[in-house]
Amino acid sequence: MKKAYLNWSSGKDAALALFKVRQEGEYSVQKLVTTVNTEFNRISMHGVRIELLQKQADYLKLPLHQIKLHGEVSMERYNEVMAIETNKLLDEGFTHSIFGDIFLEDLKRYREKQLEEIGIQSVFPLWKQNTKELLEEFIEIGFKAIVVCVNTDKLDKSFCGRIIDQSFLKDLPENVDPCGENGEFHTFVFDAPIFKKPIEFVKGEMIEKSYKPAEKSADNCFSEDQKSWDTSFVYCDLLLK
Repeated sequence: MKKAYLNWSSGKDAALALFKVRQEGEYSVQKLVTTVNTEFNRISMHGVRIELLQKQADYLKLPLHQIKLHGEVSMERYNEVMAIETNKLLDEGFTHSIFGDIFLEDLKRYREKQLEEIGIQSVFPLWKQNTKELLEEFIEIGFKAIVVCVNTDKLDKSFCGRIIDQSFLKDLPENVDPCGENGEFHTFVFDAPIFKKPIEFVKGEMIEKSYKPAEKSADNCFSEDQKSWDTSFVYCDLLLK
């Protein structure tokens, strides 16, 4: 099998991508790779505490490679750090990088271009699949996740802290992608068929934050549309029991 690492966000798409890759048997996933915001010591975008991320890695029985970035990193610096860290993985013998992306074409092209220059091939096991069907499959298989971040410009903040289930799917507005593929929401997986046991946690406080997208920053480089809506978020803090 081809030696691969998985770009692990802590959320449902990455978890489902890992599940499908293991089923298909073409790639041997031997490491999780996660970008971490050093300003808050949490997973970038998702806002999940590092101790919860580490618990996921422990329960998946996979080593964790953290890529540490400042919260307001420039696109230039982002690319520099990612190239350094990816070259480390190349030196370890990794040949393929797995992503949970589903239909963002510009992001896919960006990932492929950056990795091809280093000599690693990108793999997208969920690519172009129906997102409603994917979420239904996620629930049916037995995965459990909680919404940890909501983009309040796209989705009401009441969805933050909700469990991903059929009720959640039914309540989503029609203009919101069922998998949040346009950045509407982010999740944390706390139980799965691929975990050795569930992660026990309690909900903490709800935190509201507003951001002003910086020109050519790592968070708004992929789409012109992002600049207009990636500004206001609500986070549900999670604490290990």
